[in-house]
Amino acid sequence: MSSLDSFANAKLSALEAAHQRRTLVESSREDGIWIVRGGRRLISFSCNDYLNLTHHPAVKAAAIAAIEKYGTGAGASRLVTGNHPLLNALEERLAKLKGTQAACVFGSGYLANAGIIPSLIGEGDVLLLDELSHSCLWTGAQLSRATVLTFRHNDVEHARDLLAQHRAKYDHALIVTDGVFSMDGDLAPLHELSALAAGYDGWLMSDDAHGLGVLGEGRGCAFADGRKARIDLQMGTLSKALGSYGGYLCASRAVINLIKTRARTLIYSTGLPPASAAAAIAALDMIEADPALAARTVEKARGFTRALDLPLAQSPIVPLVLGDETVALEASQMLEKAGFLVTAIRPPTVPARTARLRFAFTAGHPDAEIVRLAQVVREQVMRLVS
Repeated sequence: MSSLDSFANAKLSALEAAHQRRTLVESSREDGIWIVRGGRRLISFSCNDYLNLTHHPAVKAAAIAAIEKYGTGAGASRLVTGNHPLLNALEERLAKLKGTQAACVFGSGYLANAGIIPSLIGEGDVLLLDELSHSCLWTGAQLSRATVLTFRHNDVEHARDLLAQHRAKYDHALIVTDGVFSMDGDLAPLHELSALAAGYDGWLMSDDAHGLGVLGEGRGCAFADGRKARIDLQMGTLSKALGSYGGYLCASRAVINLIKTRARTLIYSTGLPPASAAAAIAALDMIEADPALAARTVEKARGFTRALDLPLAQSPIVPLVLGDETVALEASQMLEKAGFLVTAIRPPTVPARTARLRFAFTAGHPDAEIVRLAQVVREQVMRLVS
């Protein structure tokens, strides 16, 4: 056995002992709701396909038509030959939806955040990051080489204190946060953070991965309360409510022009396949034509939280914090036996001693199944922590 294999096996053994080892499980999604795992057909409450558009006939037809006409791949980086006309059309649609001058599409949400932040912030600058921000935001922050300060989750006053203490020492300041926090389901105080950034001559960036298509009549977190929050950098993904794949940034034309010539994850990555762009455009057509569609996801989540006397859901994501990893795994297995797929989320994805079940609701989840899910959680899962 090589030293590398010995190293890997030792790491795996340590993760196994801490109940934190991950394994890939083959899963076949039949539609936006049902999934087959281990020969069993389960109703999934773990998928981010919030509007069930991955299997919608119109979205699939658009992707198929794009493949027939343009092929399966982009062929090169967007700055070489991979800047397909569909990508330009998609950027125009995203900018219109988000109320910005321009947009830039990336190969994925992770690539977007890993490229955007280092293109705008660097040595001699300061970056304030919500402590529960997604891993890709942390990656972008670390790649930027800026001074990174962490503020307590959704604590605007803590962020204000940090800026008051440190802002004068740096050339530029960027506040970064999720719009909807993917493991907690709560919303960032975007209006307050926007005012804070402006007051200290800083910029605000929000990750709208879990807000686009489900909040603010589908326009996302910046529009969640009916009035647009001023956000300099609106980032998000095409892979959740839009049922496609890719990431994007919506911002001013000057910023987008800079990103397209500076972001390494755009410059040195093959362009998004035409089928992904076509599918996202078709999904945007559906969201714009039926704003009520977006509201159904949160309505379903709120029905679940009411049934269990949990805090009222703010988004399609509802966490049930159980604490210990073994308890979360046992709870997930209980639900699977009852016909539900609800994945256990463990550290380091979430902080230590906050392992949980993460329920994700979609517009198409049958109400009767949500009632049955709540009943199983109440009668079986709650006993594990009582």
